[in-house]
Amino acid sequence: MTDRRLELIIGTLLRVGVALAASVVLGGGIWYLAVGGMSPVDYRHFHAVARGFGSLGMLSGPETVIQLGLLILIATPVARVIFSLVGFALERDRVYVAITLAVLAILAYSIGSAWL
Repeated sequence: MTDRRLELIIGTLLRVGVALAASVVLGGGIWYLAVGGMSPVDYRHFHAVARGFGSLGMLSGPETVIQLGLLILIATPVARVIFSLVGFALERDRVYVAITLAVLAILAYSIGSAWL
């Protein structure tokens, strides 16, 4: 795999991931507005929001779709790093494999620590 081919594949991966995430969020937003867009908003009381994947079951259908779109958006650069790691490993470039592994570890730690 050449460097140019790897760049083209990664660029396509990023474009498709962002476009997919945007379309899922847009679809969820349209659904949300269609279901309850005109209902009055209560700003007097604060409603705490649960965290983690378990809280997705407590959300309404449109809110779940919007959250799914945001998860796709977060997963897009992670997929890019994983694909880069595979590409560098196929090229047998040990320096870039080590750097990409460090970046992947930092991403995994930062995403994983958000749910602790």
